[in-house]
Amino acid sequence: MGRVVALVDDLFFLAKIKETAKQTGVALETAGSPAALAEAARADATSLLIVDLNARGSIEAIEKLRAAGNTLPVIAFFSHVQVELAERARAAGCEQVMPRSKFTKELAAILSGAKGKRLVICNW
Repeated sequence: MGRVVALVDDLFFLAKIKETAKQTGVALETAGSPAALAEAARADATSLLIVDLNARGSIEAIEKLRAAGNTLPVIAFFSHVQVELAERARAAGCEQVMPRSKFTKELAAILSGAKGKRLVICNW
């Protein structure tokens, strides 16, 4: 079984992700540390990483994953005014980097793509 792992430390936005996951019928789990994110990303069952670029250590976590040879797809989101942060995420290895507003608009579709998979949210 595949799973999606997300790094989000904004508790209000995390609640929105959980509610959207519930509405789309996607099972949701949480992990509480950068080490848990790295461990989840190493698991064969993981198929996608979702990263809030404003979460503590998000860019560094992506860089470490890529340095370790992890090639999982990464979708990252950011505040639309943080253009430099978006560029750093692309340089770190994010396949998709989008403003938070676009991510929010596409959240149901992203999560629907995870239907039948285990979804893990990292919130530290």
